[in-house]
Formats: sequence, structure tokens, C-alpha cells
Amino acid sequence: MEFSQISKIIMDKISAAPSSSELIIQDFAVIMVIASVMALISYKLKQPMIMAYIIAGMIIGPFTPPFSLIAHVEILHVFAEIGIILLLFVIGMEFPLEKLKNIGKKATVIAVAEASGTFLAGYLASQALGFGFYDSLFLALAISVTSTVIIMRVLEELGMVKDEATYLIVGIAVIEDIIIVSLLAVLQSVAATGDLSVSEIGVSIGLVIAFIVGAIVIGSKIVPRCVDLVGRTNHNELLIIATLGVAFSLAFIAFKLDISVATGAFFAGVLVAGSKMRVATKIMSTPIRDMFAALFFISVGALMDIKQLPLFIIPAIVLVVVSFLAKFITVWAAARAQKFDKATSLRSGIGLSSSGGELALVAAKGGSDVGATSSFVLPMVGTMTVITTFISPYLIKYGWKLVDKISAKEKESS
Repeated sequence: MEFSQISKIIMDKISAAPSSSELIIQDFAVIMVIASVMALISYKLKQPMIMAYIIAGMIIGPFTPPFSLIAHVEILHVFAEIGIILLLFVIGMEFPLEKLKNIGKKATVIAVAEASGTFLAGYLASQALGFGFYDSLFLALAISVTSTVIIMRVLEELGMVKDEATYLIVGIAVIEDIIIVSLLAVLQSVAATGDLSVSEIGVSIGLVIAFIVGAIVIGSKIVPRCVDLVGRTNHNELLIIATLGVAFSLAFIAFKLDISVATGAFFAGVLVAGSKMRVATKIMSTPIRDMFAALFFISVGALMDIKQLPLFIIPAIVLVVVSFLAKFITVWAAARAQKFDKATSLRSGIGLSSSGGELALVAAKGGSDVGATSSFVLPMVGTMTVITTFISPYLIKYGWKLVDKISAKEKESS
């Protein structure tokens, strides 16, 4: 074949209209390249990766001028859904049933007080800002979330992981995650039906409780044994496929019951964590989680219309302040009521005062998925997440140092 013929074939392929599959591959390549560049910049600046992925999504998204860098924005929704399932699955693996049983009544009381107090404050603040009913509910849920990952990283840097307040914070955060995931399931179920009657809400709550109890009671007798049985084959690929099968199966069952897929995935992780193979399973599933979690955060950024930023930046800041105050006051008051000393109560209040993180975005997207919230809610929560992700490490670091100074002065005076 002559060179001219080869050149013609190559040019024909280049000039031909791309197929749908080609565009999807092209989109995936653009997403990964932009995300990699932003992640590298974030790493160099020592900033959380969540911010990098959200900004990467904003860059490639359809709302950023002059044009969208991806052809199929809807493909991000698929990746995001998978990302939510894997993200909550791995988070659930941090909380085996034994750990949940040993958290203690004190942490549970404080977590309930914090979640309910912050949710109520967020709802009232959102209503005062003129937001709709469902917008207010999902915004209140989003600001009730605490980013456990950020808190633990900061405390590790400070060398305070073994402090009494740190153990209390971890216990409260575990219970809070369960409360938030359960509330999301109820809100999505009620919002999907549009029925606010007491009976409908009761049915939604009953379904969530029945699902959680069924997953724990029945699943705890079956899933860990099956995972251990597969683990004894010493085939890593078989083990990871089996555990992911558990995650997606429970997520699907939850979906069919009109419960959030996040709820099913979370409790799938809890069940797998009860097996002897939990460490190996977590190590193998974490890279998969990281990739799809990144796609989830990128999808959030892509759906953020930056042209609307001036419209909701002030309300976003107001809700961040409301969240901080509500969390700090409720945690501090509840900790003191549970007979914790002043320093531990103050440190716990400061440590848990930051909202945002993965679950906040999951909560906001949950409202969007069932069509219950306005278009500004997701980008608004994304903006709040960026703000709190940036300021939380400084609040915890300098807040705890301030508590140390106060404690030292009190000891000197006494």
C-alpha cells in the first residue's frame, strides 16, 4: 500500500464524526487529565483533594465559559452514583458492629443532640433566608454533617490522636454518620412521594429502620461468614468482586425500597467489616473507591454554575456560621451535661464544629436526584464544602491551642 493511501485512510479516520463510545472515552480522558493536574496543584499547596476535584469539575463543566470540555455530562451522573456507593461502602468498613456497640451512651447522646440541634438551626436559618421547604430540609441535613477525614488528619498532625477528646469526637462522628445516612433515606423517600402525611412519613421511617435492622440482624449472620469463606480461597480478585457484590446488592435493595443507595452501601461496609478479611478487603477496595469518589466530586463541580455564585455566596457563608455555632454549642453543652471536663468539652465542640465533607455533598445530591431541591442547592453546598474544607484545619489547630492556653491559665490561678 502506498504512503498516499495510508495518509488518506488516516485522514478519513480523523475527519470522521466521532461515535458515542469515542466521545465517552474522550470525556474520560479529559476528566482524568484535568483532575490529575488539579490534584497535583492541591498536593503542592497542601490542600485537601476534595477541593481539587470540585474545581476540576467546574473547569470541565457545561456552566464554565467558553464551552464544556466534555460531550456527555450525563455520564458523570453514572460515575457519581457508583462513587457514592463505593465511598459509603469503604466508610462503613471503618465501623464494624463491635466498634459501634462499644462507642458508649455518652457519645450517642452528644451525637443525637448535635445532629438534631444543627438540623433544626439549619432549617430555621434556611427558611429565614427565603428558601423553599425541601431546599431548607436538605440544606439543613448537609450542614449537619461533620468531615471526619479532615478532623482526623488535623489531629494526627497535632499529635493529639490519643487525647480523650479525640476518642469522644470519633465516637460522636460514627453515630452522626449513621444518623445522617438514615435521615437522608427518610427525606428522599418522603420527597420522592411528595406526601407529607404522618402516615407516609411513618412508613418511610419504618422502612429505613426495617432495612437497617434487617441488614444488621440477618446480614451479620451471613455476610461475614461468606466473605471469610471466599477469603480462604486466597484469590484476591474473587474477594474484591464478592465484597463489591455485597455493596451493590444492598445498595440496589435500598434503591428498590425508595431508600438512599448510600444507606445500603454504608451498612454493606459495616457487615463486611465484621469479617476476618476486612483489612485485606479495605486495602483492595480503597483504590477503586478513590477513583470513583474523585469522579463523584468532579461531577459535583461540573454541576456547579459559577455564574450563580454571587447569588448564593452570602447565604452560604451565613449557613456555614450557623452550622459552626450550632455544632459547637450543642456538643459543648451535651458534653458538659455528660460530666466531661471543660477542656474536653471545648475541644470536642471545636473539633466537630466544621460542616462539609463527603456526606454533605451526598446529602445535597440526594435531594437533586429525587428532584426535590432547586438547582442552586448542590452548587451552594459545594461552595460551603470548599469554604469549610479550607478553614476547618485552622479552626481545629488554633482552637485547640487556645483551649490549652485557657487550661494552663486556670491551673496557674488555682
